[in-house]
Amino acid sequence: MKPMLDDLELPLAQEIATHDRRVLAEHKPPGMSGSLLQNMGRRPTRLALWGVAAGPDALDFVEELDEKFRAGEPVSFTADIVAESEIEEMVIDDLQWQELAGKPERFAYVLILREHIEPVEPEDASLLETEILEDAQDLMDDLLEGLDIGLDFITGLEQFVA
Repeated sequence: MKPMLDDLELPLAQEIATHDRRVLAEHKPPGMSGSLLQNMGRRPTRLALWGVAAGPDALDFVEELDEKFRAGEPVSFTADIVAESEIEEMVIDDLQWQELAGKPERFAYVLILREHIEPVEPEDASLLETEILEDAQDLMDDLLEGLDIGLDFITGLEQFVA
């Protein structure tokens, strides 16, 4: 199965490498020797891919790849290496390409892809108590009044300073 980025087939992909990281939080309870680890999930999967585009359509390929990179939108990615990891969409983090000297119509390309994870929708805020916001606003109003008094205090000290 050839790697595909959205509707674009990635020709002559030479190497694909994945980089996965798990996030662990270490907690050191007081009075206890050792620590506890909390699994905080995983970071988005990163993927490095490099290959060569050759032939009369090679320049069109790298230009279309560049358009997808500049758009910054998540795109679908399929390849054997990520088939079982349930990755649906990737964002192109970095793109580098260059024309190969001495080889007409040949371009080398390097892609760094990052898994796109859709943000979680916020919960319904209508269930929250509105009194909390009113209390916070009252505290801020009192604070601002206190700052105004502070300015009067400073100007009142001018008569004692030469």
